[in-house]
Amino acid sequence: MVYVIVGIVCSLIVYVIMCYTNLVKLHNIAKEQWSQIDVYLKRRANLIPNLVDIVKGYAKNETDIFESTIEVKDKILNAKNEREELEANKDLSIAISKVFSLADGYHELKSNTNFLDLQNNLKEMEDKISYARGFYNDSVFKYKNKSDIFPTNIISKILEFETMPFFEVADNEH
Repeated sequence: MVYVIVGIVCSLIVYVIMCYTNLVKLHNIAKEQWSQIDVYLKRRANLIPNLVDIVKGYAKNETDIFESTIEVKDKILNAKNEREELEANKDLSIAISKVFSLADGYHELKSNTNFLDLQNNLKEMEDKISYARGFYNDSVFKYKNKSDIFPTNIISKILEFETMPFFEVADNEH
């Protein structure tokens, strides 16, 4: 009888260790995917002052758009966690689209080579963010499933594994 109890206890310990290891592995994969996105978001944010400076030279009366765009850029760079950075990213996407909409009204600006280069750099960065978002969301999905399904959810709650947000697309992005 003692051997049966010891066997059950050992089996439970091994199972808990396996669940913990899987949760850590999936969490680390999602964190690594986030770090890729974080690099792209910061690179994109660092392009914003150049964009604002170029467009500001042509559209001098639109200071509120420029100021809000710079404020949102600063939110990304000063974000304390993924959730704050994701929210700021949504706002930055909206702000960038406003700046580009404003630029559409200035023919000389649309033919400015610096503006066109910056626009291409931002487009390339958006493509990289979009690509990385797919991998990140897939990793978060796997981690979330593993940590929410019984009996692993018990281990996840006891060991206080953090939840991770999905990277959702802002309404104006496709």
